Amino acid sequence: MGRAAPPPEQLGWIIGPPLRQSFRELLGGAGDPEEALRHYRSRYSAGGLLEATVYDGAHEMLADLRGAGLRLFLCTSKPLAFATRILHHFDLEAHFAGAYGAELDARFDDKGDLIAHLLQAERLRAEDVVMLGDRKHDVLAARRHDIPTIGALWGYGGEQELRLAGAAALCERPSDVPSTLQSLSARRDRSQSVAGE
Repeated sequence: MGRAAPPPEQLGWIIGPPLRQSFRELLGGAGDPEEALRHYRSRYSAGGLLEATVYDGAHEMLADLRGAGLRLFLCTSKPLAFATRILHHFDLEAHFAGAYGAELDARFDDKGDLIAHLLQAERLRAEDVVMLGDRKHDVLAARRHDIPTIGALWGYGGEQELRLAGAAALCERPSDVPSTLQSLSARRDRSQSVAGE
């Protein structure tokens, strides 16, 4: 697009939020975000989406949660068409009862709207759900529905970002998630019990 790319160390903020929004901000009005998105998706869909590695311990964490009888759903800002390819390629799809993502036409780019869609489609009550995420966008979108978020410190957001956004708990490693979820669920049960008395 005739512009120099910022150095990679200055682009960490772009990972997580919807790309339309990020490209709009990155271009600062001096380019078409839709054109940038087309360039990005052309490269990403041709193989860039598979140039990743699964975090150590992620498979085991997902298996432990599923083994505990939990239904897991992927809720991502990535387009669903890409997310399902990634799940399949990295042998993650068996862990999930369903996958939800943005549509290529920008529907569900707003993660709060995507969560509402997931809750309705799966007939889930917000009080029975916990989000696991690594960016403030995950926390803020879940908070719109009174859903607590476990902040994943092994991801991109970091402790300060997640705390400021209001994460209910933080985990250093994927292996910490099952016990943190259990503790968070127990706290929720106690508070609902007290509220109901």
